[in-house]
Amino acid sequence: MKELDLLKKDWQKSENSFEQVSEIEIYKMIHKKSSSIVKWILIISILEVLLWTCLSVCFDSDDYLKKIKHVELIAYFEVLTYFNYAVILIFIYLFYKNYIRISTTASTTQLMQDILKTRKTVQYYVWYNLAMLVFSLIIGFVIAFAYNPEMVALKNQINSNSKVMAVTIAFLAFTSIVFYGLFWLFYRVLYGILLRRLYANYKELKKIDL
Repeated sequence: MKELDLLKKDWQKSENSFEQVSEIEIYKMIHKKSSSIVKWILIISILEVLLWTCLSVCFDSDDYLKKIKHVELIAYFEVLTYFNYAVILIFIYLFYKNYIRISTTASTTQLMQDILKTRKTVQYYVWYNLAMLVFSLIIGFVIAFAYNPEMVALKNQINSNSKVMAVTIAFLAFTSIVFYGLFWLFYRVLYGILLRRLYANYKELKKIDL
């Protein structure tokens, strides 16, 4: 009986050892997956900036402002553009820092914290871009109505006919909602999948850390 008891104790020790090795292997796998996801977030954000830069070159607002003979507004748009790029570059820098931090961390608890920080940074980035979209649409509509000579006839109709005003407001609201919805869907697909995978890694780490 004593020999059997010793054998059981030895088997239990081996079982605990296997469990520990298994958790270490799981952690390494999750660590590698998380690092890869954050790397892709960084790459996609850089490609996104390049895409919007190319589109802004193709659809230059300066030409439009020159066409409607209000070149004095160009300086304001340049300030807004520089501000926007500065904020986006800050976000890209934060994505890079998150990638380095997650790639080098060796603690399960620290990795969990870094994953949550990365998710928050990406969410703030998406909210900022959507807010800038709404702001840009409002500015675009205001400039079109206030400064575009082609809008004079429409403005006269709006002032004299409440029905035309209601239709115009409804059209602008519908256009804004469509653009916002498309951009929201774009970011939902682009970053949403990666964030869901990252959060799934967080939940797996939480099981190990219990």
